Amino acid sequence: MSGDGVNTGRRRFFASATAAVGAVGAGFVAVPFLASWNPSAKAKAAGAPVKADVSKLESGAMMVVEWRGKPVYVVRRTKEQVDNLAKLDDSLTDPDSERKQQPDYIKGLTRSIKPELLVLVGLCTHLGCAPKHRPDVAPADLGPEWLGGFFCPCHGSKFDLSGRVFKGVPAPTNLLVPPHNYESDNVIVIGVDTEVA
Repeated sequence: MSGDGVNTGRRRFFASATAAVGAVGAGFVAVPFLASWNPSAKAKAAGAPVKADVSKLESGAMMVVEWRGKPVYVVRRTKEQVDNLAKLDDSLTDPDSERKQQPDYIKGLTRSIKPELLVLVGLCTHLGCAPKHRPDVAPADLGPEWLGGFFCPCHGSKFDLSGRVFKGVPAPTNLLVPPHNYESDNVIVIGVDTEVA
């Protein structure tokens, strides 16, 4: 009897130990497997879409999100800012955005899907500096004709509130508009074309 008691105790110990080791092993396998479902940093840098919730973005304000390692500016323009865009055509290099700096579904002077919401890659087309959002009208350093836009402090390039480049500055083209669509009224998905969404 004492021999059976020892064997039963050993069996229980080995069964418990095996179950514990198996559970730990399953955890080591499950964690990387589940983590593989999330896009890696490399995948995000390669262009995995990102979402921007604009529900709290106030009129006239800008937010920045990162997509493909680049800053993307999302600006909620006021009605006055949208109305002022047509006044600038004579001052701009490419007012009708004829150069391919935006997806085909982005048309018109607003360069956006919704007139009030602008989505731009925040890198100057001259040397890749980040232009500053300057929504103020006629500031002393930018002159009385300035109706708001983006100013690149590196070499002085200027862009309007549609990202269209002014004449006589180092930047050769308008700011890029990335592919994007709307998941809902308040969520923009950057990196996915509206045509395929």
